[in-house]
Amino acid sequence: MGLLKRFEVNALFFVGLALLLSCGAKGARRGLVNNDPAVFDVTKFGAVADGETECAQAFIQTFNAACASTGPSTVLIPPGTYLSGEVFFQGPCSSSPITVEMQGTILAQTDLTLYNNGVWFTVENFDGLVMRGGGTFNGQGEKAWPKDSCGFKAACENRLAPSLVFSNMNNSLLQDINLVNSKGFHMKIFHCNFFTAHNLNIAAPGDSPNTDGIHISESDQVTITDSTIGTGDDCISIGEGSSNLNISRITCGPGHGISVGSLGLRPNERDVIGIVVTNCTLTNTTNGARIKTWHNSPPTHASGIVFDDIVMNDVRNPIFIDQNYGSKQKQGSSSVKISDVHFRNIRGTTITNEAVSLQCSTTVPCEGIELVDINLTFIGITSPTIALPFSASCANAKAAFLGQQSPAACAS
Repeated sequence: MGLLKRFEVNALFFVGLALLLSCGAKGARRGLVNNDPAVFDVTKFGAVADGETECAQAFIQTFNAACASTGPSTVLIPPGTYLSGEVFFQGPCSSSPITVEMQGTILAQTDLTLYNNGVWFTVENFDGLVMRGGGTFNGQGEKAWPKDSCGFKAACENRLAPSLVFSNMNNSLLQDINLVNSKGFHMKIFHCNFFTAHNLNIAAPGDSPNTDGIHISESDQVTITDSTIGTGDDCISIGEGSSNLNISRITCGPGHGISVGSLGLRPNERDVIGIVVTNCTLTNTTNGARIKTWHNSPPTHASGIVFDDIVMNDVRNPIFIDQNYGSKQKQGSSSVKISDVHFRNIRGTTITNEAVSLQCSTTVPCEGIELVDINLTFIGITSPTIALPFSASCANAKAAFLGQQSPAACAS
């Protein structure tokens, strides 16, 4: 079975799972074997939807009760506004699947001293999660960003808390969820397998620091589809140990684009392989399709990467391999080997005259780089006295240019 076809089958499975769980009359959702799931309402465990009462313990107790039940179960967060500090939904669980029916809005506490573990909501260590319902995680990051000590530093140990972290999860579906104004990253997917996210809306101002939309690492068979993401950092960032990822129909902007990396920051990072990004639109982003690796990095590999059918609207760096990332902080060449990378059918407008930039490592040059049917138009500032050439730039890159090339291909 082909790579794209396998991704489609996985995505259809999880969408079908959600539809099956939602069958039946309102208030009587049917389970996988036609058993009514046990419904655990957070308001029955002490949560108050007044936007002022701390609800973290009520959320945790509700989940623990659902987790301990047998058969399918549902954690219900009814409409209303709830205030909460750190929350951990932790398995392993007897119940499967567990549906978190999130209909309300959850506000994060603004006191940063309440985040002792450096996260807001963490879901971890069980199989068979469905989170849906149209609700919103509001990190209230606008009150925390002025206190951020990291700013836009590429490497920093004191980052603000991400809103939603999935860790060691298998066979999970996240759909119809909104995340706004996270303090740090909006969502992290770590050490997960067969994880599907569909129809998400993630939003923060373009100048908010380190508010990546979705960060994926150490995960396999992750599918992200039909989502709108606009933040102050990468719309989607793909970290080390990621494999067999399918990202499609994403509307991105503002932000820093869709990035593989940065890779090579820490020793013993696992390879990145099998990343497919298709049918996406990026608008007013600082980067488009980007691969970035750290200067003076430990050795690792990134391969089997496809960016296909991508529309760029006024994007600063539409096609960018940057193996000099962090060169102001680290001396020496990157040892991340990049190979088998394909940029296909990428079109639109750019505000950068150097629209294609393949800046590869002097230690391990890029190999198997392919650019097919690139049709970009430069709309940057020009004047009668300043005529910027529209160009591509390549260094240490073994690249093939096929079909239309605008800007013109790098000289061989």
